[in-house]
Amino acid sequence: MFGWFRGRRPAARVLRLRSRGEQGDAIRVAFEALAPDADTFLGQAAYLQLGVFETLSELITATPDLAHKEALSKAAGAALTKHREIVALIREREGDPTALMLPFREPLDAFRAATHGVRRHETMLSVHITAGMLDDFYDALSHSYGETGARVARILQADDDRQAIVDLVAEAIADDDELRSLLAMWGRRLVGDTILIARAALRERMLDAAASEQVEPVFTELLAAHARRMQAMGLTA
Repeated sequence: MFGWFRGRRPAARVLRLRSRGEQGDAIRVAFEALAPDADTFLGQAAYLQLGVFETLSELITATPDLAHKEALSKAAGAALTKHREIVALIREREGDPTALMLPFREPLDAFRAATHGVRRHETMLSVHITAGMLDDFYDALSHSYGETGARVARILQADDDRQAIVDLVAEAIADDDELRSLLAMWGRRLVGDTILIARAALRERMLDAAASEQVEPVFTELLAAHARRMQAMGLTA
């Protein structure tokens, strides 16, 4: 089906990760005391989806095979649809989408840069893992915002069309143990950066020990869902 790494493998190839310098059904907890205001929540959620779309668009441009471009375009289209629907919701609330997203441009762009791989499959894995974890997190967080949150939850729970990414990664590592090991390591590295982004979305009281304990079930479920995603691709979490 997908076969970017078919054919003769080069001898003595050594793959290294780039330098560090450079929820299904998530458990629902009462986030009210920790959740940011609704405008902040919507601005972050909208810009995250835009970032997923941008990264996938870059992957499409860098991918030579037309069938692979088409597969990735479906995931890009799903992210763009989610972004547009959240933006539409912001406008219904008489908000300015650009103004609400702007404060998160720098930190979230830095996050995307930190989780961008040097190989296509690393970046594909980054999109699938980070977007999946953050969709789960924002889905859980959405329950703090009444009907507005319920609408965001429905948007986030829509099909993300990322199964093609799972297939592409699984096919690439099927006969390539070295790449499998590299991607497994990369997947584990992504978790820490993504959890930091999720925690940063909460109010500063997140630093309080009692508050941290309150939301711990959600982060536990995020990690469990991450393990399931990795396993579905043939990777160890």
